[in-house]
Amino acid sequence: MSVLRVGNASGFYGDRFSAMREMLTDGPLDVLTGDYLAELTMLILGRDRLKDPGAGYARTFLRQLEECLGLAHERGVRIVANAGGLNPAGLADAVRTLADRLGIPVRVAHVEGDDLTAAHPGALAAHAYLGGFGIAACLRAGADVVVTGRVTDAALVTGPAAAHFGWGPTEYDRLAGAVVAGHLLECGAQATGGNYAFFQEGDVRRPGFPLAELHADGTSVVTKHDGTGGFVDVGTVTAQLLYETGGARYAGPDVTTRLDTVRLTQDGPDRVRVEGVRGEAPPPTLKVGLNRLGGFRNEVAFVLTGLDIEAKAALVRAQLDPVLGKVSDVRWDLVRTDRPDAPTEETAGALLRLVVRDADQQVVGRALSGAAIELALASYPGFHVLAPPGKGAPYGVFDAVHVPQDIVEHVAVLHDGRRVPVPAAQDTVVLHPVPEPPLPQPLPPGPVRRAPLGLVAGARSGDKGGDANVGVWARTDDAWRWLAHELTADRFRELIPEARDLPVTRNQLPGLRALNFVVEGILGEGVAAQTRFDPQAKALGEWLRARHLDIPEALL
Repeated sequence: MSVLRVGNASGFYGDRFSAMREMLTDGPLDVLTGDYLAELTMLILGRDRLKDPGAGYARTFLRQLEECLGLAHERGVRIVANAGGLNPAGLADAVRTLADRLGIPVRVAHVEGDDLTAAHPGALAAHAYLGGFGIAACLRAGADVVVTGRVTDAALVTGPAAAHFGWGPTEYDRLAGAVVAGHLLECGAQATGGNYAFFQEGDVRRPGFPLAELHADGTSVVTKHDGTGGFVDVGTVTAQLLYETGGARYAGPDVTTRLDTVRLTQDGPDRVRVEGVRGEAPPPTLKVGLNRLGGFRNEVAFVLTGLDIEAKAALVRAQLDPVLGKVSDVRWDLVRTDRPDAPTEETAGALLRLVVRDADQQVVGRALSGAAIELALASYPGFHVLAPPGKGAPYGVFDAVHVPQDIVEHVAVLHDGRRVPVPAAQDTVVLHPVPEPPLPQPLPPGPVRRAPLGLVAGARSGDKGGDANVGVWARTDDAWRWLAHELTADRFRELIPEARDLPVTRNQLPGLRALNFVVEGILGEGVAAQTRFDPQAKALGEWLRARHLDIPEALL
């Protein structure tokens, strides 16, 4: 059958608004996808729904469609997006209303069944990660627009691929190939040079959005429209492939994908071929993301300038500690951004950051803000803050649990209103780690030089609940031979002191010349809890690349 060209126009709720129009006008497509949901987004939509039961979906998607629905219809491009969030039926109705107002004859379907909130008391939102076969059912029945709630990000591609090529639920290798393509597209411009460790190797001022040319055997080519910004090479694709993954087995509701089988080759300018992907039966359970309100938080950053930074910080803490006695969670961090004999006042300053959390808004609100501001004329010399503390804002907590696949009622609601149940996977296999592959031959002994890891390796990091993953890859075979022996889990802990007392799991992916580290608990209760300075671990990999090691001179 013909190649299926699937593009992406959104990697998160708030991504480039014009991307949908650009993807429709800059080159040919068969399907345009959009990923609008993240763990934090589900919390935000849950709070929206508390105020308005008719809310709960990504409203920017509707505004994008107002501009682009006619374009998609003219070009025969189907649109598949998880913008339905907590209310896919409501978004589907809103799209129909919009299409009627614009006079565009489109068939709109949606997927539901992911909402398990009623079964999890205390959760603001509890949603199972569904697979792609509900989307496939909608497309096979003739839908032009399919909106979903919580599905896996890759399902936005596996669904259209299964519909187009007629794949069944046990064609695991083909499905796994589509999962990899979907994972490479899901974060938009991250596959085309955005957030890339070696960003200076191309013009990434305005990266184009990616697309994948999928084939019936599950292989694909990741590319972008001609003439758009950014670049696609084995490095940008490797970086995205490692993003927010763990071991060699990448579990999903339709298939468990073996990341250790992926082969990437440059297939021409801005074209990377993805092949060799093997799949296995999925696990018998589905992941469920639980979002709940954890309480209230507040923060203030005191600016400490010039001499006696440590003593000034100690004074503020001594003055505020009595007030903070009733607060359940208090965190102080002194960030030494100051320099000796600084040429500007800003470079002479350090930041003392106070973050407080409690179930009582009053405790972290007025009590803190009043006490902090009352120090304005009664504390260290040069007292000022970056911004006054507020009244305390609610924060969320994310947890993940797993439930049996067969208790989730996955339903495709077709454009004509028919409700088609989507059966759970019949063949399942309990997930187990893949045995560690043998290490490559080490490099022969030779002179070394103290230098940053980033001179020979790239990295990309991200969050999964309270855990963080850091994917690190070498750019040459020799660099891989050194990296695989040098960067152990223990060495990772040495280089990243925040991980020193935490479980760190290292996974090898020799086919990608890569290591993937999972650091458990480094993000506390997840991004919405704002526990850490970098709450989504987006820059954890760049910190690692900046750390110095003894690197063989032959690699530098």
